Amino acid sequence: MEAHEVLQKVKSGEISVEEAEQFFRREPFEEMGYAKIDTHRKLRSGFAEVIFCSGKSTEHLLRIFGKIYEEEGEVLGTRASEEQAKRIQEVYPEAEYDPLSHIIRIEKKEKQHVGCIAVCTAGTADISVAEEAAQTAEYFGSNVERIYDVGVSGIHRLLANLKEVQNANCIIAVAGMEGALASVVGGLVDKPVIAVPTSVGYGANFHGLSALLTMINSCANGIAVVNIDNGYGAGYIATQINRLGVKHEN
Repeated sequence: MEAHEVLQKVKSGEISVEEAEQFFRREPFEEMGYAKIDTHRKLRSGFAEVIFCSGKSTEHLLRIFGKIYEEEGEVLGTRASEEQAKRIQEVYPEAEYDPLSHIIRIEKKEKQHVGCIAVCTAGTADISVAEEAAQTAEYFGSNVERIYDVGVSGIHRLLANLKEVQNANCIIAVAGMEGALASVVGGLVDKPVIAVPTSVGYGANFHGLSALLTMINSCANGIAVVNIDNGYGAGYIATQINRLGVKHEN
């Protein structure tokens, strides 16, 4: 139960002030021994805790997944393997897994989505990282416009979708190889651009380092850069920007 829901129930008389007081007196985390679930994170930041699945044992992951689901009524896990997803779905058959983005989630139905984030990729090989960003943003309540395979080697493809890119409150530019897409997009829009370097490329790409350095050294203004392959981080920041954009519109 969320803080807003508790206050609404007090207002309607469904629960007493004393019962609500007990809710707010709880520790701001749930002690599990191997994990401390940050149950007050959404209250502080507007976003509930998300699970980074990679590296976690199946037993720990299942219990963490279940605890967040119990607290929030929904849960998002990133970088989940197919084996991890299979075990979660055995316990929670309502969980949805996307093998492309490696996201597993249970999402509240009829969630309201606001604003718009444009997620662009240089190539088709970058889509797995882009989908991690797009689905993260959608989970947190943003509308997402996907504009894929619009890299600089065929810049007319990007220009053909320029209206959709320019209308978004924030743009995520996902690119490997030399990572030039972010600079081009940054020079065409008046909105923030979040650049995501990917590990897509040949040997001198150094598993995404060349794209990272290009994006950090961009001469275009308004570009911020996240870590290599960090679609989740881009989707999170883009949602924060999108929320500000929606507030400004209202």
